[in-house]
Amino acid sequence: MENKPQHEFLFDRVNYKFLLIGLAVIALGFILMSGGGTDDPAVFSDKIFNWQRIRLAPTTVLIGFGITIYAILKKSK
Repeated sequence: MENKPQHEFLFDRVNYKFLLIGLAVIALGFILMSGGGTDDPAVFSDKIFNWQRIRLAPTTVLIGFGITIYAILKKSK
């Protein structure tokens, strides 16, 4: 009988779930940051200083990074 090498993943299933959730939260934060420009470069738009782009989006990205760091550092069983 031959012993076939077993392929083991680096993390558990729960770690990968947290990692995907964290990446989705980071992507959501970058989507919230986008927009606010104008079609005419001669016209200034105050939409770039929106609360969503200044406060909410960076906080969402940082929370996403926190979730991914937790997913990486979480101990396996």
